[in-house]
Amino acid sequence: MADKQDKPLLVDIAARAGVSLATVDRVINRRKGVAQRTRHRVLEAARAVGYLGADEAASIGAVRRLNIAVLLPAGMNPYLRLLGDRVRDRVGRSGPSDPVLRCYFIESFDAGVLAQGLRKCAAWADGIAFFAIEHPEVRAAAAEVAARHTRLVTIVSNLGERSGVAHVGLDNHAVGRSGGWLVGRLAGRREGSVALVAGSRNYRAHSDREAGFLSAIDEMFPALRLIGLREGHDDAGENYRHTKALLEQEPELVGIYNVGGSSSGIARALREQGRDDVVFVGHGLTADTRQALLDGTMDAVFDQDPDVLIDRAIQTLSQPEAPPNPLKLDIICKENLP
Repeated sequence: MADKQDKPLLVDIAARAGVSLATVDRVINRRKGVAQRTRHRVLEAARAVGYLGADEAASIGAVRRLNIAVLLPAGMNPYLRLLGDRVRDRVGRSGPSDPVLRCYFIESFDAGVLAQGLRKCAAWADGIAFFAIEHPEVRAAAAEVAARHTRLVTIVSNLGERSGVAHVGLDNHAVGRSGGWLVGRLAGRREGSVALVAGSRNYRAHSDREAGFLSAIDEMFPALRLIGLREGHDDAGENYRHTKALLEQEPELVGIYNVGGSSSGIARALREQGRDDVVFVGHGLTADTRQALLDGTMDAVFDQDPDVLIDRAIQTLSQPEAPPNPLKLDIICKENLP
């Protein structure tokens, strides 16, 4: 019987494979952060020194399902709730070769909480898809997590082109310009004021849409006067109060563009005041915006298919070498409701 001291150790594998002990530990325990070529070399070394049998090495070397976390802002934004529901639906019907998905809702508009969430998920996740807040704390956390070999992709709202993090979403500046063009065209040649409502400027998606809207109105509709943006934090109650105040303070209001979510609050205020003459454009085809389109309170909804968004995010995390395909903007009105 071989002496116990003669039993191969991890250090023997490391020496034969020419890698660190930590790398060997990650391979043997099927942890992330090791290139496939290196993983193969370590397993071959483990077989050569007798630490693993052929079957054990094959089992450890088998392709492991990716662990993917999806971080979304908590709150009452119906589109984000729908996105979370679609992720959970995929969890329930995932196959043996599909990534392991977990979806978490974290406190909205709080950069520190998002940064903490990224670091926490990086302990187990191979990839993280997240709705970004453009903030130094989040950028620092993203850089730290990426350095630990966790793949990252932002969805809907990004960290900016200089972040080095892949993004799946629309060109939000172009979307905002489309909003300005649509509101201006539907308002006709009327003079008056137009208003913007957003969740928060801390979301780059919202600030980019705002900038695009402003540029389009200024360029194409000089008769329309712009009112400063109201931040409703994607809360229907806040959006309702903002809209009610706008209608009281701006009798010549002819248009509203909600660059964020929870359009039901805006629609409620317009209904109560009987202001079906106000052009109203928003985002996200959900139960509340569908009803507002049907009853004529909303004129159009900009939408990005949540299933396509999830597909592209998973594809980007699974195949990081391939650039994400651009998403298609859907413009939904009462006459083309799916």
